[in-house]
Amino acid sequence: MALTQHPTRKTNNREYLTMPASPKSTQKISRKQQILECLALMLQSSPGQRITTAKLAAEVGVSEAALYRHFPSKARMFEGLIDFIEESIFSRINLILSDHKETLVRCHHVLHVLLVFAERNPGMCRILSGDALMGENERLRNRVHQFFEKLESQFKQILRERKLREGKTFTINEQALANILVAFAEGKISQYVRSGFDKKPSSDFNDQWQFLMASK
Repeated sequence: MALTQHPTRKTNNREYLTMPASPKSTQKISRKQQILECLALMLQSSPGQRITTAKLAAEVGVSEAALYRHFPSKARMFEGLIDFIEESIFSRINLILSDHKETLVRCHHVLHVLLVFAERNPGMCRILSGDALMGENERLRNRVHQFFEKLESQFKQILRERKLREGKTFTINEQALANILVAFAEGKISQYVRSGFDKKPSSDFNDQWQFLMASK
């Protein structure tokens, strides 16, 4: 898993996620990026285990002191991954909003982007589910909470624009529906972590989406 913003491919349907599944990259990466990549891979390969700086340093191939030259604390390393998650998801949401104007299409693509990102980055799912943050700095859990709050606000804004754009409303208020969409995503991510990354978040998504939107 390379922590880089890969360009999107322009096809009949824009490819919103082009991040490679392989952790190998031909690009020369910085030591800081290498540390974050190793942390993400360790989260993926050691489910349920707490990552120590000693183990991380050994995986990177440097001393613990060298880690702290790039990050003042382990919490800042986790924050680096959270920053990457936010930038990846919200940059793609902006592309979706630019490409599509129909409310339900926007919501479908935003939700699908999140689930596919989670599927391709198992280690980061442990952060989003809170599993990897047990015993870590409280600030990190607050950051994840803020990420999902921002995502819910984004859904709410998209849903509220439906009346203006399409002259249609929903059978429940937009806040409640936005909360359902985020709760659905969080549930799929948590299932992925609990199953040891076996139960894919995007599995059966289109059928589930049709059911969720049946009366909308």
